[in-house]
Amino acid sequence: MHDSTDDLPQRFLRTAEAGRFLGLSGRTLEKHRVYGTGPRYRKIGGRVVYALDDLKAWADRGLRTSTSDPGASAVRPARR
Repeated sequence: MHDSTDDLPQRFLRTAEAGRFLGLSGRTLEKHRVYGTGPRYRKIGGRVVYALDDLKAWADRGLRTSTSDPGASAVRPARR
């Protein structure tokens, strides 16, 4: 079976859309950019965009199986 999304170009989201996708505010993503704690992003013509794959990868860093699972890495808060 062929996945029809293979034929589509990669999808990019602006800050507000990316925030909704992650359940965060756009302002929180802006803070993450300043502190270097957020998902990877691109600047295209002065606009910030996020690839869906990068958002998913960043969110997956916080994946745990239990409250006692230390995990390999962590999603840090948007602060210094």
